[in-house]
Amino acid sequence: MGSREVDHAVAEMVGVLTGFESADWRRPAGPLDWSCWTTAAHVAHDLHAYAMQLAALPDTGYLPADLLVRDEVSPRDLLRVVTGAGRLLSTVLAASAPSVRAWHWGPTDPSGFAALGVNETLVHTHDITIGLGVRWRPPEALCRAVLARLFPHAPPGDPAEVLLWCTGRLDLPGRPRPTSWVARAAVEPPDAY
Repeated sequence: MGSREVDHAVAEMVGVLTGFESADWRRPAGPLDWSCWTTAAHVAHDLHAYAMQLAALPDTGYLPADLLVRDEVSPRDLLRVVTGAGRLLSTVLAASAPSVRAWHWGPTDPSGFAALGVNETLVHTHDITIGLGVRWRPPEALCRAVLARLFPHAPPGDPAEVLLWCTGRLDLPGRPRPTSWVARAAVEPPDAY
């Protein structure tokens, strides 16, 4: 996974949510306690954080920095912030050699950060669309790539449904819905992972 997949996921998010900027983004985002607005700001925060990790290459923890999106920002401008954060991650991914490592619960390569960014974008876009009452389904190819990289022991099935199940958002027949989950992005996960 790399910059193209991040660009595709962010374009999906912005594309499906553009046109619904006048909706009530303070409504809950699907199953989350967060509002749709807060969830979109969280996506921007995570994309920005992944870009910062790859740019600075820390090996023991996350950089002590956060993206702050002002409360008064409109949904339209919030989607522009998501776009900017996505482009930052995409640019850093394109400039990173496959051999570099930065910390995300262990040494993580660029493809791991790309997968994390795509996962956050797809899963939270799903949450927001539920909250806004918009019909949308995560793209199969992106879901398949995220599952292969972050959830290698995921059960077989429809990639979008399996990804939403892996992240506790959907029931699969014969399988209890996960109540917690871990995306395994590190190439050498620590023992406590």
